[in-house]
Amino acid sequence: MALIALGVTGGIGAYKAVEVCRGLQKRGHDVQAVMTRSARRFVTPLTFEAITRRPVITSQWRPGMNADIEHIAVADHAALLLVAPCTANVIGKFANGIADDFLTSLYLATRAPVLLAPAMNSNMLAHAAVRENLETLQRRGVRLVEPGEGYLACGWVGRGRLAEPDDIVEAAIRVLAGQTTPAAAAVPAPTAVVSDSALRGRKVLITAGPTYEDIDPVRYVGNRSSGRMGFALAAEASRRGAEVTLVAGPTTVMPPAAGTLVRVRSAAEMHEAVMRVADGMDLVIMSAAVADYTPARRAAGKIAKQDAPLTLTLERTKDILADLGAMRAARGSATPVLVGFAAETDDVVRKARDKRTRKRVDAVVANDVSQPDRGFDAETNAVTIVTADGDESVALQRKDAVAAAILDAAERLLRRTAAAAPTVR
Repeated sequence: MALIALGVTGGIGAYKAVEVCRGLQKRGHDVQAVMTRSARRFVTPLTFEAITRRPVITSQWRPGMNADIEHIAVADHAALLLVAPCTANVIGKFANGIADDFLTSLYLATRAPVLLAPAMNSNMLAHAAVRENLETLQRRGVRLVEPGEGYLACGWVGRGRLAEPDDIVEAAIRVLAGQTTPAAAAVPAPTAVVSDSALRGRKVLITAGPTYEDIDPVRYVGNRSSGRMGFALAAEASRRGAEVTLVAGPTTVMPPAAGTLVRVRSAAEMHEAVMRVADGMDLVIMSAAVADYTPARRAAGKIAKQDAPLTLTLERTKDILADLGAMRAARGSATPVLVGFAAETDDVVRKARDKRTRKRVDAVVANDVSQPDRGFDAETNAVTIVTADGDESVALQRKDAVAAAILDAAERLLRRTAAAAPTVR
């Protein structure tokens, strides 16, 4: 059993925090509710006190509190700080080190992992200030539960509603299961984690999203990849017990609360990030849509519009998957297992077979991106997994289900590699 500090901030989704609290308790954990002043406009502290059987912390100025310096005491004992819902205001305070109430002081004082479930209007979520604050927090190790889409309290229909309570609880359990502190070590293995997976305890590197190749300070060359496929793979690998490193290009979709997140922008940055850590991995899945070409020279200032045509000189980027295959071949090793993606619009499977052989990798996931219901920026996908043993078709379905099929194939490759490894006597 672990103690979870549940921060509740001022959004209409605060009522869902009651269900999150119940879900955490059902999984065997204690919950200490911490409510901001705005949160108390939506849900009363009495509701959480009745559920948790603990006094709800609403202020750092309560008489007698300073005798125990309570935010330090909670910070010391909590195995996880979970904030659901987390408003744009609190995200900004966390990112900039502002500690003007109990919750923000607790964030700065705790050394426990932090999981945020953002919820806000769609335009607020897309605003550059909010995006930068979220990216700042992610670089510091804060994990996020991606908000859902649907009807918002403001009357809009779009992205920004609080994730479903069950999804938030599962994300919290995954974070707790990955901790090595004494408090978290006592947590029973959650049922959501697959215990007999070949990925359990393995180091897995996954890339996701597009890369942006800057033309000038305003414009770039890019593609429509949302990162959803790579994020689904990272979430599923984490569920199976893997130690995940996720290298993600610029995306509007939030990454899952799974492992270590490394944010990059360009193909060169992604190449550097991948090659720096790949040697220590058991499995590498290159699902990112990395640009094949980049401007030969980035203009220092915005290129002015002219009547004449504009000619851009592009040069090849480094081929990350090919470099991984070459690195492994140079060592004469079978690890890490390498899985690439082939986003094509015609003759998809044949091109994937050629890519697998040419780049000396174990599998290539052939992805037809010419159809609107699969591939780039879609919730669903259909792929063909190409290996030396043949081709395996995966029918059109949600990307999390496709991710499970891809990881099933990767597990078979991992088991075969382990079985073929020489025995040390």
